[in-house]
Amino acid sequence: MPGTALVLGGGGITGIAWEIGLLAGLTAEGVDLTTADVVIGTSAGSVVGAQVASGTSIEDLYAAQLAGYGVEVAAHIGWALLLRYGLTLLRSRDPQRYRVRIGRLALRAKTVSPEQRLAVIASRLPSPNWPERALRVTAVDAASGEFQVFDRSSGVPLVDAVAASCAVPGVYPPITIGSGRYVDGGVRSATNADLADGYERVVILAPMTTGLGPLIGVHAHVEQLRPRSQVVAVSPDAAAVAAIGRNALDPARRVPAAEAGRAQAQSAVGEVRAVWQ
Repeated sequence: MPGTALVLGGGGITGIAWEIGLLAGLTAEGVDLTTADVVIGTSAGSVVGAQVASGTSIEDLYAAQLAGYGVEVAAHIGWALLLRYGLTLLRSRDPQRYRVRIGRLALRAKTVSPEQRLAVIASRLPSPNWPERALRVTAVDAASGEFQVFDRSSGVPLVDAVAASCAVPGVYPPITIGSGRYVDGGVRSATNADLADGYERVVILAPMTTGLGPLIGVHAHVEQLRPRSQVVAVSPDAAAVAAIGRNALDPARRVPAAEAGRAQAQSAVGEVRAVWQ
């Protein structure tokens, strides 16, 4: 399959900011990744994917990160929830069984209402409609653990698909789509970059890189893609990690994360250009 693929991984509110900052910085350096033939978004990356695929200029999206927008509410993945994640990982060597158990956790959790969450997601998107450009948004069925990819042909509202992809288990509510309830696509992989298999040139922006237990890490995806694609993965450098801080769901860290992403573009542009152009 010829063409280019931009893969945007999960990483919370700060992941959105870092990815947009990096995209803006790369564009300023002459490498415009938003022209990709397909955009694949997981969790935070689904928000960025919907934004860039809409045709909104990357500079406008960057300015929005610096200015703040929407009805954001700070959230936090506490130690108790992290412990439950860890115990689930230890008990689940099978990837689908792990996803079922995480889905069960999500279905039982007390969170904000789905309506509140949908309003937050809608505030982040330039349009509630699917773009004409190829956009794929990942999620996981909370009951069955089945991996799901939504696109323009799925018959699912864009806001619902993105909200499902961003439904961090135990933090945000699962989103009802049809007869199913869906959670974060990052429950399978932080990037789900294997969906770019076969594209000639692939760039992965990965705020989160590791793959614990049955989760697939970005480096494993790179090795999977490499036999058929030119591929590069970019993750936050030391300055960006410091700017992002410890809570990826804190909107107060949006501005420093965006600025760090833009600054990182200067060091990342060489390897990205080598693949993209």
